[in-house]
Amino acid sequence: MPRDNPSTKPEIPHQRYWRANLQLVGVLLAIWFVFSFLLSIVWVEALNEFQLGGFPLGFWIAQQGSIYVFILLILTYALMMGKLDRKFHPDSHR
Repeated sequence: MPRDNPSTKPEIPHQRYWRANLQLVGVLLAIWFVFSFLLSIVWVEALNEFQLGGFPLGFWIAQQGSIYVFILLILTYALMMGKLDRKFHPDSHR
Protein backbone atom coordinates (compact mmCIF):
# COMPACT_ATOMS: atom_id res chain seq x y z
CA MET A 1 0.00 0.00 0.00
CA PRO A 2 1.59 3.33 -1.03
CA ARG A 3 2.19 5.95 1.62
CA ASP A 4 0.72 9.42 1.29
CA ASN A 5 3.28 12.08 0.66
CA PRO A 6 2.85 14.66 3.47
CA SER A 7 3.65 17.52 1.11
CA THR A 8 0.67 16.65 -1.09
CA LYS A 9 -1.87 16.48 1.75
CA PRO A 10 -3.90 19.63 2.23
CA GLU A 11 -3.19 21.32 5.55
CA ILE A 12 -5.98 21.11 8.06
CA PRO A 13 -6.94 24.29 9.95
CA HIS A 14 -5.09 23.52 13.17
CA GLN A 15 -1.89 22.92 11.19
CA ARG A 16 -2.24 26.32 9.51
CA TYR A 17 -2.95 27.88 12.92
CA TRP A 18 0.19 26.42 14.48
CA ARG A 19 2.30 27.27 11.44
CA ALA A 20 1.17 30.90 11.68
CA ASN A 21 1.76 30.86 15.44
CA LEU A 22 5.30 29.50 15.05
CA GLN A 23 6.09 32.03 12.32
CA LEU A 24 4.95 34.86 14.59
CA VAL A 25 6.99 33.52 17.51
CA GLY A 26 10.03 33.10 15.26
CA VAL A 27 9.87 36.70 14.02
CA LEU A 28 9.37 38.09 17.53
CA LEU A 29 12.24 36.00 18.92
CA ALA A 30 14.49 37.24 16.12
CA ILE A 31 13.65 40.87 16.99
CA TRP A 32 14.24 40.13 20.68
CA PHE A 33 17.62 38.55 19.84
CA VAL A 34 18.70 41.60 17.84
CA PHE A 35 17.86 44.03 20.63
CA SER A 36 18.84 42.00 23.68
CA PHE A 37 22.02 40.40 22.32
CA LEU A 38 23.34 42.10 19.21
CA LEU A 39 22.60 45.73 20.05
CA SER A 40 23.05 45.39 23.82
CA ILE A 41 26.20 43.25 23.84
CA VAL A 42 27.86 42.74 20.47
CA TRP A 43 27.54 46.20 18.93
CA VAL A 44 27.42 48.22 22.16
CA GLU A 45 30.82 49.87 21.60
CA ALA A 46 29.89 51.09 18.12
CA LEU A 47 26.52 52.37 19.36
CA ASN A 48 28.14 54.20 22.28
CA GLU A 49 29.51 56.69 19.75
CA PHE A 50 26.00 58.18 19.65
CA GLN A 51 24.04 59.82 22.45
CA LEU A 52 20.40 59.47 23.47
CA GLY A 53 19.14 61.66 26.29
CA GLY A 54 22.72 62.38 27.37
CA PHE A 55 23.64 58.69 27.61
CA PRO A 56 25.64 56.54 25.20
CA LEU A 57 23.18 54.81 22.85
CA GLY A 58 24.56 51.31 23.46
CA PHE A 59 24.22 51.76 27.21
CA TRP A 60 20.70 53.15 26.83
CA ILE A 61 19.59 50.23 24.62
CA ALA A 62 21.06 47.71 27.07
CA GLN A 63 19.48 49.35 30.13
CA GLN A 64 16.19 50.78 28.86
CA GLY A 65 15.60 50.17 25.16
CA SER A 66 15.64 46.39 25.32
CA ILE A 67 13.05 46.47 28.11
CA TYR A 68 10.79 48.73 26.05
CA VAL A 69 11.22 46.46 23.03
CA PHE A 70 10.42 43.40 25.15
CA ILE A 71 7.19 45.01 26.38
CA LEU A 72 6.25 45.96 22.81
CA LEU A 73 6.93 42.38 21.69
CA ILE A 74 4.62 41.04 24.41
CA LEU A 75 1.89 43.49 23.36
CA THR A 76 2.42 42.62 19.69
CA TYR A 77 2.22 38.91 20.43
CA ALA A 78 -1.01 39.32 22.41
CA LEU A 79 -2.64 41.44 19.69
CA MET A 80 -1.50 39.22 16.82
CA MET A 81 -2.55 36.02 18.60
CA GLY A 82 -5.98 37.55 19.25
CA LYS A 83 -6.26 38.28 15.55
CA LEU A 84 -5.03 34.78 14.69
CA ASP A 85 -7.49 33.19 17.13
CA ARG A 86 -10.38 35.13 15.61
CA LYS A 87 -9.29 34.07 12.12
CA PHE A 88 -9.04 30.36 12.90
CA HIS A 89 -11.67 30.11 15.65
CA PRO A 90 -14.44 32.54 14.69
CA ASP A 91 -17.05 30.75 16.80
CA SER A 92 -15.16 30.85 20.09
CA HIS A 93 -16.49 33.25 22.71
CA ARG A 94 -13.87 35.38 24.40
